[in-house]
Amino acid sequence: MTGLTFLIPIAIGLGLLALVTFLWTLKSGQYDDLEGASQRILDDDDGP
Repeated sequence: MTGLTFLIPIAIGLGLLALVTFLWTLKSGQYDDLEGASQRILDDDDGP
């Protein structure tokens, strides 16, 4: 039972860390251009 007193706050802390990281990536524009990344892979820019 004493293990839960450590595990529950650690789990909540990691969940909050993941939420803050996700919100940070949204704010910094990581997901703005989803179509562009898929099109850049197909572009064949082999120059001379």
